[in-house]
Amino acid sequence: MQILHSRIIGEGKPLLILHGYFGNGDNWKSIANKLKDSFQVHLIDQRNHGRSFHSDEFDYELMVEDLYNYIVHHQLEKVDLLGHSMGGKTVMLFAVEHSDLVDKLVVADISPKMYPPHHHDILEALDSIDFAVQTSRTLIDEKLAELIPENGVRQFLLKSVYWKEKGQLDFRFNLHSLIENNNEVGVALPSFTVFDGETLFLKGENSGYISSDEEPIINAHFPNNRIESIKNAGHWLHAENPMDFLNALSNFLV
Repeated sequence: MQILHSRIIGEGKPLLILHGYFGNGDNWKSIANKLKDSFQVHLIDQRNHGRSFHSDEFDYELMVEDLYNYIVHHQLEKVDLLGHSMGGKTVMLFAVEHSDLVDKLVVADISPKMYPPHHHDILEALDSIDFAVQTSRTLIDEKLAELIPENGVRQFLLKSVYWKEKGQLDFRFNLHSLIENNNEVGVALPSFTVFDGETLFLKGENSGYISSDEEPIINAHFPNNRIESIKNAGHWLHAENPMDFLNALSNFLV
């Protein structure tokens, strides 16, 4: 059994944070540093991301099992969970399957519904990188820009580029598995699954991932929920408006 890699910051009640697609736990370090006086924050790398193990297998049932094994390994009991995007899908499924282990649940800019497969341009751009040719971050950025015009998206992806060995760059995420299993990322929460605990959905004001149309499906799965909008923020709401995001999070968790 392989245990997910994490960075643990602070003391107090365990708060486990799960990042989104192509990300890693370090994306949440600044948020964790603001919470470390009240929480023991676990910044977790999900399988095929960050410093966690790579696998050809990649779906939410497996990621829930990974999270369960992590909680048992670290001897945690009732935890608070926060998941963004793909991580939000993981924590929602975990909460309905292991409600006895979850106190409060926070889902950032994703809903329980099914999302059609997307990210094709990003995956194609990443797959176009030849690290024998693109031997610097600047050259990688220039190549990615052929298919990804948004500088912010490219800079986010470049955070997962590292020196695998001297003179050899690579991606920390398992690109092959992400390409092969891209259809798994948007799957819906199974029907008739319910978590009765307190749940907060935070959505970016400028993001289309949670609309008013989703409220019935959210209410069906998470009857004890509230939905709040973070102003001046899109899908990466915690990075685009960290102050309002942190205020909403702290008011709910404390």
